[in-house]
Amino acid sequence: MAFTATILSWSVLEYGPAMEKAGQLASAKNSIKWITDYLIKAHAAPNVLYFQVGNASTDHKCWYRPEDGGSIARPSLVLNTTLPGSEVAAETAAAMAAASMVFRSTDATYADTLVAHAQQLFNFSDTYQASYSETIPEFQDYYNSTGYGDELLWGATWLYYATGDNTYLAYVTGANGEKFADWGVFPSWFSWDSKRPAVQVLLARLQMLKPPTNAVNTVSKGLTDYKTTADGLMCAFLPGSPTASTDRTKGGYIWLNEWSALQHGINSALLASFYSDYLVAAKSSGITCSGKSFTHAQLRAFASSQANYVLGNNPLSTSFMVGYGEKHPKYLHHRGASIPVDQIKTDCAHSWGWYDSKEPNPNIAYGAVVGGPFKNETYTDARTNIMQNEASVYTSAAFAGLSAGLVGSSSNSVPISWI
Repeated sequence: MAFTATILSWSVLEYGPAMEKAGQLASAKNSIKWITDYLIKAHAAPNVLYFQVGNASTDHKCWYRPEDGGSIARPSLVLNTTLPGSEVAAETAAAMAAASMVFRSTDATYADTLVAHAQQLFNFSDTYQASYSETIPEFQDYYNSTGYGDELLWGATWLYYATGDNTYLAYVTGANGEKFADWGVFPSWFSWDSKRPAVQVLLARLQMLKPPTNAVNTVSKGLTDYKTTADGLMCAFLPGSPTASTDRTKGGYIWLNEWSALQHGINSALLASFYSDYLVAAKSSGITCSGKSFTHAQLRAFASSQANYVLGNNPLSTSFMVGYGEKHPKYLHHRGASIPVDQIKTDCAHSWGWYDSKEPNPNIAYGAVVGGPFKNETYTDARTNIMQNEASVYTSAAFAGLSAGLVGSSSNSVPISWI
């Protein structure tokens, strides 16, 4: 949820005017604030963060609507100095720092509150470095972490943008950059678990649009390394590049794994959209991939191709967004969507009737993006097909940003006032 807020905030910062033109900016900001209000409550003390309500194993035993699950035990899980979790604390710091910039012009007091929480949470994550899925091993079956170094860089980067405090810039470009940034390693794939590609793009943004004056050598070198690595990442995205990633379907979609497969193409496209606009704003001719030149327009075309694939321009001629297009998922794996609004609550044992129903969902979850096809581009629209037919808020948030980016014109420089 924190990652969702960070992505949506970044998208509002870059593409707010496009969202406003579409009548969606207020909705986007309300969605962010719904999350950050909750995260403020969850951050009960400087080194205390409640990060989950409920037990995954218990919750999965009943097919209840969320509002009907009151009889199920809902334990609260907490991170503290005894049970630390750097990924969650640093991502929550990033969410609050990014959101503070969204609200700075309209509610400075709220923005200051978010920054204060972000700074405390980042200090907690950095001082007590540990992986939450090692601290609490039960998470390895659901949202297992591959490491916390990327979240530390992500949190510090957003705090630098939110505060202008050079301490955070020194953090990401100095020893911690050397340790965690994987400079020169690409492609890497942006997701709720891996923030390195986005850190590279965010700091390449700084290098291109407003490099710090009188920076010490380590900062200058670090920013150059981020920019070089970000260029390499874009080269991996571009299908015509000599270093193009082969991790894609025959239809041209970036594909990494079977669970929530569409997230990687959407996230890659969002980064490419950002980068294309940064190149325009920097008046750059483009990037070079092993001697071959590519323009911002080609990056934008890649981003558009991934979005169009999701919306139906794929070998199956099906939209993977619920409620969009002539052919779209009707059996989303989603409790609220599958149970009629007037259905009287049943006990847990009898709740699975709606899960097993052969009828389409009675409630349409407009805009939800399903997990998506396998690499061979097969897909089964079934409520029981959790791997391919489950939605996620973090994928929807990224697609909202991507959509806003693509409806605008890359010939217009993006605002850089929030640097």
